[in-house]
Amino acid sequence: MSFNLTGAGAVGQSWIARDIASLSPSYTREYALVVDRAQGSELWDVDGRHYIDFMAGIAVMNVGHRHPYVQAAVEEQIDKFWHICLSDFFYPQAVTLAEKLQSIAPMSGKTKVYLANSGTEAVESAIKLAMYHTGRTRFIGFLGAFHGRTLGSLSFTASKAVQRANYLPGVKVHHVPYPNEYRPVLTSKPGADYGDAVVDYIEEQLFRNMLAPTDVAGILVEPIQGEGGYIVPAANFFPRLRDLCDKYGILLMVDEIQSGVGRTGKWWAIEHENIEPDIVCFAKGVGSGMPISGIITRDDLMTWGPGSHGSTFGGNPVAAAAAQATLEVIEREGILQQATDTGEFIMDALAEMEARHRSIGQIRGRGLMIGVEFVKDRETKERAIELRNHIVQRAFEMGLLTIPCGTNAIRFTPPLNIERPLVEEGLAIFEKALTEAEEHYLQDGA
Repeated sequence: MSFNLTGAGAVGQSWIARDIASLSPSYTREYALVVDRAQGSELWDVDGRHYIDFMAGIAVMNVGHRHPYVQAAVEEQIDKFWHICLSDFFYPQAVTLAEKLQSIAPMSGKTKVYLANSGTEAVESAIKLAMYHTGRTRFIGFLGAFHGRTLGSLSFTASKAVQRANYLPGVKVHHVPYPNEYRPVLTSKPGADYGDAVVDYIEEQLFRNMLAPTDVAGILVEPIQGEGGYIVPAANFFPRLRDLCDKYGILLMVDEIQSGVGRTGKWWAIEHENIEPDIVCFAKGVGSGMPISGIITRDDLMTWGPGSHGSTFGGNPVAAAAAQATLEVIEREGILQQATDTGEFIMDALAEMEARHRSIGQIRGRGLMIGVEFVKDRETKERAIELRNHIVQRAFEMGLLTIPCGTNAIRFTPPLNIERPLVEEGLAIFEKALTEAEEHYLQDGA
Protein backbone atom coordinates (compact mmCIF):
# COMPACT_ATOMS: atom_id res chain seq x y z
CA MET A 1 0.00 0.00 0.00
CA SER A 2 1.40 3.41 -1.01
CA PHE A 3 0.61 6.66 0.76
CA ASN A 4 1.56 10.29 0.17
CA LEU A 5 3.89 11.19 3.05
CA THR A 6 4.28 14.82 1.96
CA GLY A 7 3.83 17.10 4.94
CA ALA A 8 4.74 14.51 7.56
CA GLY A 9 7.88 14.85 9.67
CA ALA A 10 10.25 12.02 10.52
CA VAL A 11 8.31 10.94 13.62
CA GLY A 12 5.03 11.06 11.73
CA GLN A 13 6.42 9.01 8.88
CA SER A 14 7.56 6.31 11.28
CA TRP A 15 4.08 6.08 12.81
CA ILE A 16 2.47 5.93 9.37
CA ALA A 17 4.77 3.05 8.40
CA ARG A 18 3.74 1.14 11.52
CA ASP A 19 0.07 1.96 10.86
CA ILE A 20 0.27 0.57 7.33
CA ALA A 21 1.90 -2.61 8.65
CA SER A 22 -0.68 -3.14 11.38
CA LEU A 23 -4.07 -1.67 10.52
CA SER A 24 -6.72 -2.45 7.92
CA PRO A 25 -6.13 -0.93 4.46
CA SER A 26 -9.85 -0.12 4.28
CA TYR A 27 -9.31 3.14 6.18
CA THR A 28 -9.28 6.23 3.97
CA ARG A 29 -6.58 8.72 4.94
CA GLU A 30 -6.75 12.17 3.35
CA TYR A 31 -3.20 13.26 4.14
CA ALA A 32 -0.25 12.47 6.41
CA LEU A 33 -1.56 13.93 9.66
CA VAL A 34 -0.42 12.05 12.80
CA VAL A 35 -2.03 13.81 15.75
CA ASP A 36 -0.26 14.27 19.07
CA ARG A 37 -2.60 16.68 20.87
CA ALA A 38 -5.45 19.12 20.33
CA GLN A 39 -7.06 22.03 22.13
CA GLY A 40 -10.00 24.16 21.06
CA SER A 41 -9.68 24.68 17.30
CA GLU A 42 -5.98 23.81 17.04
CA LEU A 43 -3.97 20.58 16.66
CA TRP A 44 -0.31 19.60 16.88
CA ASP A 45 1.22 16.59 15.22
CA VAL A 46 3.83 14.22 16.61
CA ASP A 47 6.58 16.35 15.04
CA GLY A 48 5.34 19.47 16.82
CA ARG A 49 3.74 21.13 13.79
CA HIS A 50 0.72 23.36 14.44
CA TYR A 51 -2.59 23.27 12.52
CA ILE A 52 -5.82 25.27 12.43
CA ASP A 53 -8.74 22.86 12.48
CA PHE A 54 -11.38 23.52 9.82
CA MET A 55 -12.71 19.94 9.91
CA ALA A 56 -13.33 19.17 13.62
CA GLY A 57 -12.94 15.43 13.17
CA ILE A 58 -15.52 15.53 10.35
CA ALA A 59 -18.03 17.76 12.14
CA VAL A 60 -17.63 16.01 15.50
CA MET A 61 -15.84 18.48 17.78
CA ASN A 62 -18.63 21.05 17.79
CA VAL A 63 -17.45 22.76 21.01
CA GLY A 64 -13.79 22.25 20.19
CA HIS A 65 -11.21 19.76 21.36
CA ARG A 66 -11.02 19.10 25.10
CA HIS A 67 -13.54 21.72 26.16
CA PRO A 68 -12.87 22.06 29.91
CA TYR A 69 -16.53 21.63 30.89
CA VAL A 70 -16.89 18.45 28.82
CA GLN A 71 -13.56 17.12 30.03
CA ALA A 72 -14.59 17.70 33.67
CA ALA A 73 -17.87 15.84 33.08
CA VAL A 74 -15.99 12.88 31.60
CA GLU A 75 -13.50 12.78 34.48
CA GLU A 76 -16.28 13.00 37.06
CA GLN A 77 -18.14 10.10 35.48
CA ILE A 78 -15.00 7.97 35.21
CA ASP A 79 -14.60 8.38 38.95
CA LYS A 80 -18.07 6.84 39.44
CA PHE A 81 -18.40 3.96 36.94
CA TRP A 82 -17.58 3.28 33.29
CA HIS A 83 -20.15 0.76 32.16
CA ILE A 84 -23.48 -0.79 33.07
CA CYS A 85 -25.40 -2.17 30.09
CA LEU A 86 -28.33 0.14 29.32
CA SER A 87 -30.20 -2.71 27.66
CA ASP A 88 -30.40 -4.52 31.01
CA PHE A 89 -30.13 -1.93 33.79
CA PHE A 90 -30.78 1.71 34.66
CA TYR A 91 -28.57 4.73 35.30
CA PRO A 92 -29.28 8.46 35.62
CA GLN A 93 -26.82 9.60 32.92
CA ALA A 94 -28.86 8.01 30.13
CA VAL A 95 -32.10 9.45 31.50
CA THR A 96 -30.85 13.03 31.84
CA LEU A 97 -29.33 12.94 28.36
CA ALA A 98 -32.58 11.60 26.86
CA GLU A 99 -34.55 14.32 28.63
CA LYS A 100 -32.22 16.99 27.27
CA LEU A 101 -32.54 15.60 23.74
CA GLN A 102 -36.31 15.57 24.13
CA SER A 103 -36.22 19.26 25.08
CA ILE A 104 -34.47 20.20 21.82
CA ALA A 105 -36.22 17.69 19.54
CA PRO A 106 -37.34 19.18 16.20
CA MET A 107 -40.87 17.88 16.57
CA SER A 108 -43.77 18.98 18.73
CA GLY A 109 -45.48 16.65 21.16
CA LYS A 110 -44.03 13.80 23.16
CA THR A 111 -40.88 12.05 22.00
CA LYS A 112 -38.75 9.04 22.89
CA VAL A 113 -34.99 8.46 22.59
CA TYR A 114 -32.93 5.37 21.78
CA LEU A 115 -29.17 5.53 22.46
CA ALA A 116 -26.46 3.75 20.46
CA ASN A 117 -22.74 4.18 19.71
CA SER A 118 -22.17 5.38 16.14
CA GLY A 119 -23.86 7.07 13.23
CA THR A 120 -24.42 3.88 11.29
CA GLU A 121 -26.02 2.30 14.38
CA ALA A 122 -28.38 5.25 14.66
CA VAL A 123 -29.44 4.71 11.06
CA GLU A 124 -29.83 0.96 11.62
CA SER A 125 -32.07 1.75 14.60
CA ALA A 126 -34.22 4.05 12.49
CA ILE A 127 -34.53 1.42 9.75
CA LYS A 128 -35.56 -1.29 12.18
CA LEU A 129 -38.04 0.92 14.01
CA ALA A 130 -39.64 2.02 10.73
CA MET A 131 -40.06 -1.60 9.68
CA TYR A 132 -41.33 -2.63 13.09
CA HIS A 133 -43.86 0.18 13.40
CA THR A 134 -45.24 0.21 9.86
CA GLY A 135 -44.99 -3.47 8.96
CA ARG A 136 -43.47 -2.37 5.65
CA THR A 137 -40.06 -3.32 4.26
CA ARG A 138 -39.20 -0.92 1.41
CA PHE A 139 -37.47 2.47 1.63
CA ILE A 140 -36.51 5.47 -0.45
CA GLY A 141 -33.04 7.01 -0.32
CA PHE A 142 -31.10 9.56 -2.34
CA LEU A 143 -28.20 9.49 -4.77
CA GLY A 144 -25.11 11.04 -3.21
CA ALA A 145 -26.19 10.09 0.30
CA PHE A 146 -23.93 8.71 3.01
CA HIS A 147 -25.64 7.01 5.96
CA GLY A 148 -23.02 4.52 7.18
CA ARG A 149 -21.29 1.30 6.25
CA THR A 150 -23.08 -1.53 8.06
CA LEU A 151 -25.28 -3.50 5.69
CA GLY A 152 -28.58 -1.83 6.52
CA SER A 153 -27.30 1.73 6.37
CA LEU A 154 -25.08 0.81 3.41
CA SER A 155 -28.27 0.03 1.51
CA PHE A 156 -28.99 3.77 1.61
CA THR A 157 -25.42 4.99 1.12
CA ALA A 158 -24.89 6.07 -2.49
CA SER A 159 -22.03 8.57 -2.46
CA LYS A 160 -19.14 6.40 -3.73
CA ALA A 161 -19.34 3.10 -5.59
CA VAL A 162 -16.30 1.75 -3.71
CA GLN A 163 -18.29 1.86 -0.47
CA ARG A 164 -20.83 -0.62 -1.87
CA ALA A 165 -18.56 -2.75 -4.06
CA ASN A 166 -18.49 -6.48 -3.14
CA TYR A 167 -21.34 -6.13 -0.62
CA LEU A 168 -24.96 -7.16 -0.93
CA PRO A 169 -26.99 -4.46 0.84
CA GLY A 170 -29.39 -5.74 3.47
CA VAL A 171 -32.45 -3.53 2.87
CA LYS A 172 -34.45 -2.81 -0.27
CA VAL A 173 -33.92 0.88 -1.07
CA HIS A 174 -34.99 2.79 -4.17
CA HIS A 175 -32.69 5.75 -4.84
CA VAL A 176 -33.81 9.02 -6.39
CA PRO A 177 -31.87 12.23 -7.18
CA TYR A 178 -31.18 14.63 -4.31
CA PRO A 179 -32.58 18.14 -5.00
CA ASN A 180 -29.26 19.68 -6.08
CA GLU A 181 -30.17 22.76 -8.11
CA TYR A 182 -26.56 23.32 -9.19
CA ARG A 183 -26.40 19.93 -10.90
CA PRO A 184 -30.01 18.90 -11.66
CA VAL A 185 -30.72 15.43 -13.01
CA LEU A 186 -34.45 15.91 -13.56
CA THR A 187 -36.38 18.55 -15.49
CA SER A 188 -38.62 20.88 -13.48
CA LYS A 189 -42.12 21.71 -14.60
CA PRO A 190 -42.83 25.34 -15.55
CA GLY A 191 -43.27 27.44 -12.42
CA ALA A 192 -41.89 24.73 -10.13
CA ASP A 193 -38.48 24.51 -8.46
CA TYR A 194 -36.15 21.53 -8.40
CA GLY A 195 -37.52 20.39 -5.05
CA ASP A 196 -40.88 19.93 -6.75
CA ALA A 197 -39.23 17.99 -9.57
CA VAL A 198 -37.74 15.43 -7.20
CA VAL A 199 -40.96 14.84 -5.25
CA ASP A 200 -42.97 14.72 -8.49
CA TYR A 201 -40.57 12.06 -9.75
CA ILE A 202 -41.13 9.94 -6.63
CA GLU A 203 -44.91 10.13 -6.90
CA GLU A 204 -45.44 10.19 -10.66
CA GLN A 205 -42.69 7.83 -11.77
CA LEU A 206 -41.42 5.67 -8.91
CA PHE A 207 -44.82 5.09 -7.28
CA ARG A 208 -46.55 4.61 -10.62
CA ASN A 209 -44.06 2.28 -12.28
CA MET A 210 -41.89 0.51 -9.72
CA LEU A 211 -42.95 0.77 -6.10
CA ALA A 212 -46.29 0.75 -4.33
CA PRO A 213 -46.29 3.56 -1.73
CA THR A 214 -48.05 1.24 0.70
CA ASP A 215 -44.88 -0.88 0.73
CA VAL A 216 -42.67 2.03 1.78
CA ALA A 217 -41.81 2.20 5.48
CA GLY A 218 -39.74 5.37 5.35
CA ILE A 219 -37.80 7.94 3.38
CA LEU A 220 -34.30 8.57 4.76
CA VAL A 221 -32.77 11.90 3.83
CA GLU A 222 -30.05 14.33 4.93
CA PRO A 223 -31.33 17.89 5.51
CA ILE A 224 -28.03 18.99 3.95
CA GLN A 225 -26.28 16.27 2.00
CA GLY A 226 -22.87 15.78 3.62
CA GLU A 227 -20.52 13.31 1.96
CA GLY A 228 -22.33 13.99 -1.31
CA GLY A 229 -20.99 17.54 -1.47
CA TYR A 230 -22.63 19.68 1.23
CA ILE A 231 -25.70 20.21 -0.92
CA VAL A 232 -28.39 22.52 0.44
CA PRO A 233 -31.74 21.24 -0.88
CA ALA A 234 -34.00 23.22 -3.18
CA ALA A 235 -36.58 25.35 -1.38
CA ASN A 236 -39.79 23.39 -1.96
CA PHE A 237 -38.31 19.98 -1.35
CA PHE A 238 -38.94 19.30 2.33
CA PRO A 239 -42.48 20.74 2.56
CA ARG A 240 -43.47 18.65 -0.47
CA LEU A 241 -41.70 15.58 0.92
CA ARG A 242 -43.49 15.94 4.26
CA ASP A 243 -46.84 16.15 2.45
CA LEU A 244 -45.97 13.06 0.41
CA CYS A 245 -45.12 11.07 3.52
CA ASP A 246 -48.34 12.13 5.23
CA LYS A 247 -50.37 11.20 2.16
CA TYR A 248 -49.10 7.61 2.07
CA GLY A 249 -48.35 6.89 5.73
CA ILE A 250 -44.58 6.91 5.16
CA LEU A 251 -42.17 7.88 7.94
CA LEU A 252 -39.89 10.85 7.25
CA MET A 253 -36.49 9.93 8.68
CA VAL A 254 -33.80 12.62 8.75
CA ASP A 255 -30.11 11.87 9.12
CA GLU A 256 -28.72 14.71 11.27
CA ILE A 257 -25.52 12.85 12.09
CA GLN A 258 -23.35 15.46 10.39
CA SER A 259 -25.75 18.42 10.28
CA GLY A 260 -27.17 18.30 13.80
CA VAL A 261 -26.27 19.57 17.27
CA GLY A 262 -25.84 23.21 16.24
CA ARG A 263 -23.75 22.70 13.11
CA THR A 264 -26.06 24.89 10.98
CA GLY A 265 -26.82 27.49 13.66
CA LYS A 266 -29.92 25.65 14.85
CA TRP A 267 -30.02 22.51 16.96
CA TRP A 268 -31.07 20.58 13.86
CA ALA A 269 -30.71 21.45 10.19
CA ILE A 270 -34.27 20.30 9.50
CA GLU A 271 -35.49 23.29 11.53
CA HIS A 272 -34.49 25.53 8.62
CA GLU A 273 -37.15 23.77 6.52
CA ASN A 274 -40.10 24.52 8.85
CA ILE A 275 -41.35 20.95 8.86
CA GLU A 276 -41.27 18.21 11.48
CA PRO A 277 -39.69 14.78 10.87
CA ASP A 278 -40.85 11.51 12.38
CA ILE A 279 -37.38 10.17 13.25
CA VAL A 280 -34.10 12.03 13.77
CA CYS A 281 -30.75 10.19 13.64
CA PHE A 282 -27.94 11.86 15.62
CA ALA A 283 -24.28 11.14 16.43
CA LYS A 284 -20.97 12.93 15.73
CA GLY A 285 -21.18 16.38 17.41
CA VAL A 286 -23.39 15.30 20.30
CA GLY A 287 -20.58 13.60 22.24
CA SER A 288 -17.53 15.79 21.56
CA GLY A 289 -15.67 12.76 20.27
CA MET A 290 -17.05 10.20 22.72
CA PRO A 291 -18.85 7.39 20.84
CA ILE A 292 -22.57 8.01 21.28
CA SER A 293 -25.51 8.22 18.90
CA GLY A 294 -29.17 7.42 18.67
CA ILE A 295 -32.58 8.40 17.39
CA ILE A 296 -35.30 10.74 18.58
CA THR A 297 -38.80 9.79 17.48
CA ARG A 298 -42.36 10.79 17.98
CA ASP A 299 -43.59 8.99 21.08
CA ASP A 300 -46.29 7.04 19.23
CA LEU A 301 -43.72 5.48 16.89
CA MET A 302 -41.69 3.63 19.51
CA THR A 303 -44.02 0.66 19.61
CA TRP A 304 -41.33 -2.01 19.81
CA GLY A 305 -41.11 -4.02 23.02
CA PRO A 306 -38.29 -5.28 25.26
CA GLY A 307 -35.66 -7.22 23.32
CA SER A 308 -36.67 -5.83 19.92
CA HIS A 309 -33.50 -3.79 19.74
CA GLY A 310 -30.58 -3.10 22.05
CA SER A 311 -26.85 -2.59 22.47
CA THR A 312 -24.22 -3.58 25.03
CA PHE A 313 -22.38 -0.26 24.90
CA GLY A 314 -25.06 2.09 23.54
CA GLY A 315 -25.57 5.10 25.81
CA ASN A 316 -22.36 4.36 27.73
CA PRO A 317 -22.41 6.47 30.92
CA VAL A 318 -19.11 8.24 30.17
CA ALA A 319 -20.23 9.08 26.64
CA ALA A 320 -23.65 10.14 27.95
CA ALA A 321 -22.00 12.50 30.44
CA ALA A 322 -19.91 13.99 27.63
CA ALA A 323 -23.02 14.45 25.49
CA GLN A 324 -24.98 16.09 28.29
CA ALA A 325 -22.09 18.48 28.94
CA THR A 326 -21.70 19.24 25.21
CA LEU A 327 -25.35 20.22 24.88
CA GLU A 328 -25.10 22.37 27.99
CA VAL A 329 -22.01 24.17 26.65
CA ILE A 330 -23.75 24.92 23.35
CA GLU A 331 -26.70 26.38 25.23
CA ARG A 332 -24.86 28.27 27.97
CA GLU A 333 -22.19 29.83 25.74
CA GLY A 334 -24.53 30.94 22.96
CA ILE A 335 -22.80 28.72 20.45
CA LEU A 336 -25.79 28.42 18.10
CA GLN A 337 -25.61 32.15 17.43
CA GLN A 338 -21.83 31.99 17.21
CA ALA A 339 -22.10 29.28 14.55
CA THR A 340 -24.50 31.47 12.59
CA ASP A 341 -22.30 34.57 12.85
CA THR A 342 -19.04 32.78 12.03
CA GLY A 343 -20.72 30.95 9.15
CA GLU A 344 -21.89 34.26 7.68
CA PHE A 345 -18.37 35.68 8.05
CA ILE A 346 -16.85 32.72 6.20
CA MET A 347 -19.51 32.76 3.48
CA ASP A 348 -18.90 36.49 2.91
CA ALA A 349 -15.14 35.93 2.74
CA LEU A 350 -15.61 33.08 0.27
CA ALA A 351 -17.91 35.25 -1.86
CA GLU A 352 -15.11 37.82 -2.07
CA MET A 353 -12.69 35.08 -3.09
CA GLU A 354 -15.13 33.87 -5.74
CA ALA A 355 -14.64 37.17 -7.58
CA ARG A 356 -10.89 36.56 -7.64
CA HIS A 357 -10.85 32.81 -8.33
CA ARG A 358 -12.56 31.38 -11.39
CA SER A 359 -12.36 27.80 -10.14
CA ILE A 360 -14.99 28.43 -7.45
CA GLY A 361 -18.20 27.14 -8.99
CA GLN A 362 -20.57 27.37 -6.04
CA ILE A 363 -20.44 28.29 -2.35
CA ARG A 364 -23.22 26.80 -0.24
CA GLY A 365 -24.14 25.95 3.30
CA ARG A 366 -25.76 27.00 6.53
CA GLY A 367 -24.02 28.00 9.72
CA LEU A 368 -20.68 26.20 9.90
CA MET A 369 -21.62 23.49 7.43
CA ILE A 370 -20.12 25.09 4.34
CA GLY A 371 -19.13 23.58 1.00
CA VAL A 372 -17.15 25.01 -1.90
CA GLU A 373 -17.39 23.27 -5.27
CA PHE A 374 -14.53 23.69 -7.75
CA VAL A 375 -14.87 23.67 -11.53
CA LYS A 376 -12.62 24.07 -14.53
CA ASP A 377 -15.18 26.31 -16.21
CA ARG A 378 -18.20 28.02 -14.64
CA GLU A 379 -20.28 27.70 -17.77
CA THR A 380 -19.75 23.98 -18.37
CA LYS A 381 -19.35 23.19 -14.65
CA GLU A 382 -16.69 20.62 -15.53
CA ARG A 383 -15.46 19.22 -12.22
CA ALA A 384 -11.99 20.30 -11.07
CA ILE A 385 -11.09 17.21 -9.06
CA GLU A 386 -7.32 17.42 -9.16
CA LEU A 387 -7.43 21.12 -8.31
CA ARG A 388 -9.60 20.35 -5.28
CA ASN A 389 -7.23 17.62 -4.15
CA HIS A 390 -4.25 19.94 -4.52
CA ILE A 391 -5.93 22.56 -2.30
CA VAL A 392 -6.60 20.03 0.46
CA GLN A 393 -3.03 18.71 0.41
CA ARG A 394 -1.31 22.11 0.20
CA ALA A 395 -3.54 23.62 2.88
CA PHE A 396 -2.48 20.78 5.16
CA GLU A 397 1.18 21.38 4.40
CA MET A 398 0.68 25.09 5.22
CA GLY A 399 -1.11 24.38 8.51
CA LEU A 400 -4.84 24.21 7.73
CA LEU A 401 -6.91 21.04 8.11
CA THR A 402 -9.77 20.65 5.65
CA ILE A 403 -11.49 17.64 4.17
CA PRO A 404 -13.09 16.99 0.76
CA CYS A 405 -16.68 16.05 0.06
CA GLY A 406 -18.55 15.06 -3.06
CA THR A 407 -16.54 14.63 -6.24
CA ASN A 408 -14.94 18.08 -6.37
CA ALA A 409 -15.85 20.06 -3.25
CA ILE A 410 -14.23 20.97 0.06
CA ARG A 411 -16.16 21.25 3.31
CA PHE A 412 -15.53 23.76 6.09
CA THR A 413 -16.67 22.37 9.45
CA PRO A 414 -14.57 24.00 12.18
CA PRO A 415 -15.60 23.85 15.83
CA LEU A 416 -18.67 26.04 16.30
CA ASN A 417 -16.82 28.20 18.84
CA ILE A 418 -13.67 28.77 16.76
CA GLU A 419 -12.04 32.12 17.48
CA ARG A 420 -12.26 34.79 14.77
CA PRO A 421 -8.47 35.27 14.42
CA LEU A 422 -8.08 31.57 13.66
CA VAL A 423 -10.87 31.79 11.09
CA GLU A 424 -9.13 34.68 9.35
CA GLU A 425 -5.76 32.92 9.42
CA GLY A 426 -7.30 29.72 8.09
CA LEU A 427 -9.06 31.53 5.25
CA ALA A 428 -5.78 33.19 4.27
CA ILE A 429 -4.08 29.79 4.08
CA PHE A 430 -6.99 28.41 2.08
CA GLU A 431 -6.79 31.21 -0.49
CA LYS A 432 -3.03 30.78 -0.79
CA ALA A 433 -3.49 27.08 -1.53
CA LEU A 434 -6.31 27.89 -3.96
CA THR A 435 -4.17 30.42 -5.82
CA GLU A 436 -1.38 27.90 -6.17
CA ALA A 437 -3.80 25.22 -7.39
CA GLU A 438 -5.29 27.50 -10.04
CA GLU A 439 -1.82 28.45 -11.30
CA HIS A 440 -0.98 24.77 -11.63
CA TYR A 441 -4.22 23.35 -13.04
CA LEU A 442 -5.77 26.24 -14.97
CA GLN A 443 -2.71 27.29 -16.92
CA ASP A 444 -4.41 26.79 -20.28
CA GLY A 445 -6.94 29.50 -19.53
CA ALA A 446 -9.85 27.04 -19.53
